[in-house]
Amino acid sequence: MDIRIGILQVAKELTIETAQTVDEVEQALRDAVANPDGLLKLDDGHGRCLLVPVGKIGYLELGQEPHRQVGFGALNP
Repeated sequence: MDIRIGILQVAKELTIETAQTVDEVEQALRDAVANPDGLLKLDDGHGRCLLVPVGKIGYLELGQEPHRQVGFGALNP
């Protein structure tokens, strides 16, 4: 799933692809926001993580979770 994070007073947004589910990301954000000095931690599935201070997050856009397609029906003309 792709996640885009807008940072306050920064023109460029952060983008990360993660294996985490929408529910896991939402819960991580809720936990981080509960602490005024909290950090949102997102794992990219390759051993790297992104830490963002919650006080600087302008928005968080969650993409759709990828659906696995199996067989020859994966290609649509």
